Amino acid sequence: MLVPVCLDETCGISLSEGTTLVFKKTSPLKLRTTITLLVCIVIAVVLLASHAVYVTQTTKLSQNGLEEKVIAVAHTLAETPFVSEALVSQEKQSQLQTFIEAVRKKNDLLFIVVMDMQGIRHTHPDPTKIGKHFIGGDEVRALHGVETLSEAKGSLGDSLRVFSPIYLNHQQIGAIAVGISTVKIQAVIAANRWFTYLALLCGGSLGAIGAFYLARKIKAIMFGLEPFEIANLLEERSAILQSIREGVIAVDKHANITLINEEAKRLLRQNGSVETLLSKESSKHWPKLLHLQDVLESGVSQQDEELVFNGMTLLTNSVPVKVNGAIVGAVVSFRDKTEVSQLVQRLSGISNYAEALRLQAHEFMNKLHVILGMVNIKAYDQLEHYIMGVAEHYHSEVGTLVRQIKDPVIAGFMLGKINRARELGIDLTVTEESYLPESTQPTITHELVTVLGNLLENSMEMLTGHPSAAISVALDYEDGNLMCVVKDNGDGIDPEVLPYIFEQGFSTKGEGRGLGLYLVKQSLTKLGHSTIECKNNPGRGVCFIVTLPYQCKEPSHD
Repeated sequence: MLVPVCLDETCGISLSEGTTLVFKKTSPLKLRTTITLLVCIVIAVVLLASHAVYVTQTTKLSQNGLEEKVIAVAHTLAETPFVSEALVSQEKQSQLQTFIEAVRKKNDLLFIVVMDMQGIRHTHPDPTKIGKHFIGGDEVRALHGVETLSEAKGSLGDSLRVFSPIYLNHQQIGAIAVGISTVKIQAVIAANRWFTYLALLCGGSLGAIGAFYLARKIKAIMFGLEPFEIANLLEERSAILQSIREGVIAVDKHANITLINEEAKRLLRQNGSVETLLSKESSKHWPKLLHLQDVLESGVSQQDEELVFNGMTLLTNSVPVKVNGAIVGAVVSFRDKTEVSQLVQRLSGISNYAEALRLQAHEFMNKLHVILGMVNIKAYDQLEHYIMGVAEHYHSEVGTLVRQIKDPVIAGFMLGKINRARELGIDLTVTEESYLPESTQPTITHELVTVLGNLLENSMEMLTGHPSAAISVALDYEDGNLMCVVKDNGDGIDPEVLPYIFEQGFSTKGEGRGLGLYLVKQSLTKLGHSTIECKNNPGRGVCFIVTLPYQCKEPSHD
């Protein structure tokens, strides 16, 4: 898992112990701050818009409600028979004042004034003003039979007032004015506004807290990385995947390819299988061939697996991808075993050449010491015979080997094996009838080194400590085919284990062995049209006969 690491003015990702990718801060605002600010701004805009709409609507509704209340009271009193009768009756004047004041107080109104056609008050909250003319001038239209609504300043201050005419026997006898203080209207509206302010504050606070935790959650999901850091990681991952010399394929939990690098395409394109691999038809089958299906099901990694995929031998490593303990995919990396084998063979060839040179240098130093000693004692005649003997031995061994084996790689390889066998006390010889022309295909030469090298090593191990140990090698080329015979005079192979000698890991010499003959079989399988036969003679030795296709640069040797 990626772990964020803060280093002063830098931010890094700890990939493993001792490995940290460091990124410079290039963004003025962190992702958490940006998300919090954006969400808060959005919430603030929404809340302010809602607040404006709500305040407008509640103000209008509050004012309309009070107006309707005043109008309803005015209509009700104007239609009340007692009011109209008391207005024209002197005996009921005091009862009218008492009745009107009871209605006013119960409805929490500023005033209710009943006036006659001359605008003279018959009721008023202040009894001293009864009998005086109504103040405001907006009562004139009501005295002419028109209901009106207005705002004006009277003896009790500014008010919203409703005028409604009063009729008796279908004849207007006066009007009634019902008023409510504008201060009270503003108080009701202000009370509603304070509620909206409180709702706005609570909504903004909850939104800010939610924005903070949302940003924190998103940042945690992104492993604490900033967007530019994620972009850097993606670019670096892409560069790493495309630069490595191994094919990499990643799949999701349904075995659908989510990533494939250029090296994987190159390896698969050699067999023309890239398009086939990516097609819907084959996508159902190839995960099983690459063991990815097993990894997805079991969650167990598979290391250094060797398998054949579309006719190509691959060395694969497969691992599951887990998130919070759940398998969400798998990744397989692979290389062409041929390329690995060629590299191993080259290293093996260099090792053989170095070993041959070491042995020759050691033997040459011994000869120089002999020559120096004979010069010091002035035994010139014996020195001449000794040098001629050394030269004759060289021509008889090395010269003959070079004449028989025209391929310099195989010749050098065999010379190194002859010297190694001599150190082990084993007589390794190439038969006089052997002949090997130089090959036109380096691949065949490398595979032949693998075949002969493992067969000879196997024979030398079996002959260790054996008296009069001897190995003979015969190479016979004819009409595009090469037959190689490696024969020793050891104890042979136990007949009970003979059927298993070419299996990987099988060995009678302990653990960690059993690869030599298996590699021989693999090389021959790769060359095609090749065979190997083991003629076992318990107590007298074993003989391996190999046939393989071989294209040479010159006609066969007669």
